[in-house]
Amino acid sequence: MESEKIAFITGGSRGIGRACALELAKAGYNIVINYAGNTDAANKTVEDIKALGVSAHAYKFDVSNKEEVEKNIAQIIEKHSRIDVLVNNAGITRDDLFIRMDEDKWNSVINTNLNSAFYVTKPVVKLMMKQRFGAIVNMASIVGVYGNPGQANYCTAKAGLIGFTKSLAKELGARNIRVNAVAPGFIATDMTKDLKNTEEYLKLIPLKRMGTPEDIAQAVKFLAVDSTYITGQVLEVDGGLVI
Repeated sequence: MESEKIAFITGGSRGIGRACALELAKAGYNIVINYAGNTDAANKTVEDIKALGVSAHAYKFDVSNKEEVEKNIAQIIEKHSRIDVLVNNAGITRDDLFIRMDEDKWNSVINTNLNSAFYVTKPVVKLMMKQRFGAIVNMASIVGVYGNPGQANYCTAKAGLIGFTKSLAKELGARNIRVNAVAPGFIATDMTKDLKNTEEYLKLIPLKRMGTPEDIAQAVKFLAVDSTYITGQVLEVDGGLVI
């Protein structure tokens, strides 16, 4: 069993999740990532993490499936014996105007973006309570705070994560477990590459650029590692979009 610090990132093979994994690896954490389907991307991320001098492991499972989550997290805990940092990052979009949104689009986003945090966090929290230490960072979104047309499902899931964050912070603080959220703005990832009217959005951002996955990873690392007296907060990382 490994006794060094462990960080577990869901959706960690690409985009923001990958950037978070690399940033925490630079901070000396051994990394465990979850991924849904792109094995090549997961293997590449594992290789890049190991090149930073820490260990890395990837587990393929569906975070919206309770049984798969329980089985795989049990294996992770058996192998590593501890989890110091959890980043609930896995997420999808299925955008449509509400009047046209079908139940599948609604449920798939709620299950992957919100219910997964319940499934993943519960066994991890039990371990953290025994450790009497832990940091959890949930990946919310500015649209979970302010709303966005065509994304009722996504906004609802992200708003739910914010409520989840604040409630757990109050429940777990006495066990020395901190729970915070990061709310990204417009970030250049696969999820936003087909975004229309990008130039119009950039006009609204004081920093005049889209964010990068690394911008978000820095915020995650700050909340998870560098801060010791911050809990229950939502850090908006959006280039000033919603000032």
